[in-house]
Amino acid sequence: MAVTAKAKLIRFTENPEGTIALASKLCYSSLDMDSLIERIEGGDNAKFIRMLKTMNHLSPFEHASFTFSIEGVSRAFLAQVTRHRIASFSVRSQRYVGETDFNYIIPPAISDLGETAAKEFVEQMNTIAKWYAGWQERLGGGERANEDARFVLPNACETKMILTMNARELMHFFELRCCNRAQWEIRDVAWQMLSQVLEVAPNVFENCGPSCLRGACSEGKKTCGKAKEVKQRFERLKESAVKFTGDN
Repeated sequence: MAVTAKAKLIRFTENPEGTIALASKLCYSSLDMDSLIERIEGGDNAKFIRMLKTMNHLSPFEHASFTFSIEGVSRAFLAQVTRHRIASFSVRSQRYVGETDFNYIIPPAISDLGETAAKEFVEQMNTIAKWYAGWQERLGGGERANEDARFVLPNACETKMILTMNARELMHFFELRCCNRAQWEIRDVAWQMLSQVLEVAPNVFENCGPSCLRGACSEGKKTCGKAKEVKQRFERLKESAVKFTGDN
């Protein structure tokens, strides 16, 4: 069955902005921890976090972490996202979980070719599912059979994962993967993730996204030329986050 990507923020550091502010101010304060925590809870963390970003003092952002469930993505997506090495991944195993009647992702470019092309793609997935089932049977079934039968499965085969990144790595992730030049599937997931962290830590992720949000495109001659559209999309996300959090 064809499925689409879904990313959901399921866990995050309690009061992520306060945690970041605490980690930074600790470096320059002679106060005991309880007094410092009390001061942080009553202070203007938004202004302080913006200052940290302006100074490029980003190590305190590593103390806030965010965990997502991700499903409806392909094994091709898995190859893309695991290039981000400062992250933790737990991925559904194709050895311990059989892939008979596996779900799959249809690339938009194929769907755009029309109903006939999409139907042909589905038929190919169904054929591969039969190949997989055939090898499972010939190999005796069970985990050992799954381990080798999976070699016929396509990149389109769906996988699911739990992904955790700290705020600093997420900022880097969004810069690369929200860009229009990123692969379409990971770009879709990145925008979903960004929309959700903006709701819980709007000052941390303010202006996070592709480089064109903050200045010139880092892609140079390979730029998509759509910086205006990208900025408009981000502003819509930020407005939604403000309404959700009540942040002013």
